[in-house]
Amino acid sequence: MRTTLPSPAPAAAPEQESPRRTPGAWSLPLWVAVPASAAAGLLLDLASPPVGWWPVTFVSVTVAVVTLIGRSIGGALLVGTVFGAVFYTTHLVWVGEFLGPVPWLALAGLEAALFGAGAAPIALAYRWTARYPARGLVQLLLVPPLIGGLWAAREVVMGAWPYSGFPWARVGITQVGGPFAEVASWTSVTGLSLLIVVMCAGVVQWIRAGGIRFLVGLHPAISVAALLVIAPQFPTAPAGEFRVGWVQGNGPTGYFDDKTPGEVLAAQTAATMPLYGQPMDLLAWPEGGVDADPLNTSAAAAALDRVVKAAGAPLLMNAATTRGDDMFNTSLLWTADPAGRQWHDKVNPVPFGEYVPDRWFYELLAPDLVGLIQREYTPGSNPPLVQVGDVGVGLAICFDVIYDTVIWDAARAGAEMFVFQTNNADFRGTDENLQQLAFARMRAIETGRAVVNVSTVGTSQVIAPDGTTLDGIGVDTAGAAITTVPLRTGLTPATVLGPWFSGLVLVVAGAALAVFGFAHRAHVRSGTRPRRSYERSRP
Repeated sequence: MRTTLPSPAPAAAPEQESPRRTPGAWSLPLWVAVPASAAAGLLLDLASPPVGWWPVTFVSVTVAVVTLIGRSIGGALLVGTVFGAVFYTTHLVWVGEFLGPVPWLALAGLEAALFGAGAAPIALAYRWTARYPARGLVQLLLVPPLIGGLWAAREVVMGAWPYSGFPWARVGITQVGGPFAEVASWTSVTGLSLLIVVMCAGVVQWIRAGGIRFLVGLHPAISVAALLVIAPQFPTAPAGEFRVGWVQGNGPTGYFDDKTPGEVLAAQTAATMPLYGQPMDLLAWPEGGVDADPLNTSAAAAALDRVVKAAGAPLLMNAATTRGDDMFNTSLLWTADPAGRQWHDKVNPVPFGEYVPDRWFYELLAPDLVGLIQREYTPGSNPPLVQVGDVGVGLAICFDVIYDTVIWDAARAGAEMFVFQTNNADFRGTDENLQQLAFARMRAIETGRAVVNVSTVGTSQVIAPDGTTLDGIGVDTAGAAITTVPLRTGLTPATVLGPWFSGLVLVVAGAALAVFGFAHRAHVRSGTRPRRSYERSRP
């Protein structure tokens, strides 16, 4: 007699984890992530000058972060590079005005590749933390600072490498026209970038944890937002006033402008004449305002002596100077007494603009293009400061304004105000001068000091310590003015702690990522996964 055994009951299907509680499953398909990343790159450009829609930064960063969730390293490289390519080609289109499309596309391509490489650690951070509960402390409190730290670390690296880096485009700078810029006086621009990304990443984590159904999860992002809103500018101490005459000569100062020797100096002198006879403490000319080396050209030196005598004040001017075998981009405080003259040499000459690094190599690639660049400036090593009587005047020559250490060094050396000298003639009709102006305004806020930002062809501005504009001259206009600016003493936390903070961002973000990486590796090797609080136990 055959006995029929009952069929075993089918095994219960494993309970599926809810997407709102499983952050690892929250990922955009690559075909959606790529165009979304491109749109985010375009939005970040719109957040920057000349458009300056600063709130769009938060949309851009949020979308950029979302596109990296669940990505492989290759996918992250692709998505991040697409963001960088769209942003940098639109943001830096002015580079092509100097030598054509090749330098523009080369710079934009390099920056895009570096930006894409910096996206991979962010994707790894999301991958290595995916096993933690979406509503747990790791996801809500640790992941957003980790993402913000990795983003800020990428800005630090790109601002220092290669060839002294190119810290031109940073998230924090987009906020110069908004209500959060004052935070930079406490945290520096790098810290402001970090906080913005932390807030955006916190919103993303809240949405992944349930969104409106989990309001408590929004608390970390709201806390950072409140900090950005309520933090006042760090106060610096008033130290009197200083009358600065400043002159925009609108001379032929472009690299390829048609000009005769002495024509630029003549244009600056002519534009200065309306100021003669008026009381001032300092007369400031822009970068390249003298087209001869006054240290080695007697005619130029005599012309400057006449200007100083007529103005009744020392002249802060700029010219290419030669000492020994080296050429420098030099700002000189020209005084009637030769013994009182001081100078500062540009710290970061522009690669492929003011010198050609590894010239032998690049001449193999583009000999005709590289051959057009005859300048070979040597980096300066003297302090970015001149002393006018008992007043310290901090300096930054053109693109040196984007390098944090130049500004911080001047403030710590005793600068009570700044003069930024620049020559925008090679970029006439572009957005370059307005993007550079954003840095000048942010430096005023960051250091709590007034800034005289004087250009050869415009725009030139006088900026108050809070970043507002006191006076200005538009582009392609010859003009001059005397402006009374406030002097300030005392150091902001940004200028004191900034160098340490930039280093800590790299170390702490890298170490935190490594810790999560080791924990993830150990978890995978163990072959187990932690029990979720919502999983039912089975007999």
